[in-house]
Amino acid sequence: MTEKTRQMKILCIGAGYVGGPTMAVIASQCPDIKVTVVDINPERIARWNSERLPIYEPGLDEVVRSARGRNLFFSTDIEAGIRESDMIFVSVNTPTKMFGTGAGMAADLQYWEKTARQIRECSNTPKIIVEKSTLPVKTAQAMKRIFDAGNHKTRFTVLSNPEFLAEGTAVNDLKHPDRVLIGSDTSPAGIRARESLVDIYARWVDRDRILTTNIWSSELSKLVANAFLAQRISSVNAISALCEKTDADIAEVTRAVGMDSRLGSKFLNASVGFGGSCFKKDILNLVYLCRYYGLNEVADYWEGVIRINEYQKERFVVNMLGNMFHTLSGKRICLLGFAFKAHTGDTRESPGIYIAKRLMEERAKLVVTDPEALENARFELQGVEGDVCYTEDPYAATDGCDAVALMTEWPQYAALDFDRIFRSMAQPAFIFDGRNILDHAKLYTIGFNVFPIGKPALTHFHDEPSIGG
Repeated sequence: MTEKTRQMKILCIGAGYVGGPTMAVIASQCPDIKVTVVDINPERIARWNSERLPIYEPGLDEVVRSARGRNLFFSTDIEAGIRESDMIFVSVNTPTKMFGTGAGMAADLQYWEKTARQIRECSNTPKIIVEKSTLPVKTAQAMKRIFDAGNHKTRFTVLSNPEFLAEGTAVNDLKHPDRVLIGSDTSPAGIRARESLVDIYARWVDRDRILTTNIWSSELSKLVANAFLAQRISSVNAISALCEKTDADIAEVTRAVGMDSRLGSKFLNASVGFGGSCFKKDILNLVYLCRYYGLNEVADYWEGVIRINEYQKERFVVNMLGNMFHTLSGKRICLLGFAFKAHTGDTRESPGIYIAKRLMEERAKLVVTDPEALENARFELQGVEGDVCYTEDPYAATDGCDAVALMTEWPQYAALDFDRIFRSMAQPAFIFDGRNILDHAKLYTIGFNVFPIGKPALTHFHDEPSIGG
């Protein structure tokens, strides 16, 4: 096979929520390119090679099956993957640093740096390195310095290609993206590398949706996009508290606001709070960067988005406590859903974690149910002192409960037989709808005392308890 016709080989280091689905879609759309995903976790790789993938995403099973064994491979042999590859996507974990300078805010780059050093040591041919992990601005510069250290003769070109996936719709987001962002330096090698990556995405993405920028703008754009989305959620949640005090209806308010063409209706659903692996982590990273550069007022502004999110979760618990006669001790409460959003099993930063821990502090007895996240729920709550059990069956979960707290907007929860649930619960029965997806008027007619987010409560009490918050 000549160099001209040699099969291109892509490697992705990191087989998590970003690396796995992204590479699966690239492999399915580019059958002539060999795509290998590697990870240090052998159990995770075994799951990618099995019939039960390590993550749940609608449509992901079909995409993986269409390419696995043909041009999509999962392996633990990282060194061999590095040696054989032409282009390497770095998709390792970059959690919030929990020690030393920047603890609680800065990104922890230890896994990223170890990966960069491993790439340098195992490479003997030119490589295009693609940042896929969410990284602080100027990380590409640090990566280049590592690659260039020690008079290493291999040429490395670094690109930034941040992901903009929403869990639950990741496969569709990859197949039909709003935009693909690729950042590079302006050197001839940087431009050539950037065009190589553009050519891959252009196999299925219109070129006018592929944006090219300098590498610093690309790195910052990911943080800013998540910050803006989280800001909208915190904004509407802040107004939901005011709605409850004034008997306004948050759904009516956001409908009016969302019809303004300058604003739009997305991310205006009031809820118990946002979760997921990105929003909080990326905003805290943005706050840290702003403080590092002396922009304290800007840092305070973005930190307020996080404070409102924490306030909303605490307000939800206080509302439960105040309306259930100021004590939750010994009461059986069902958490209906635990994933941070519907259509995923991901529980990272899920509001359910905070709510569960706070309810157990109040000595409530918890029953957790979720169609995809029970395994992760057990992990999140392991070692927490309190009474908690788990079941996939929502009817078994609500049986004998004093209250139901809806945590995740799974559509099947709105279709449950709430007449049956009401008859099985202790009386008076309470529902706290943390996602506003239930038919509140119908629930009230059945006999529930109903407490939505940002809407007037519907209760059967003549002397209504005080509402917390």
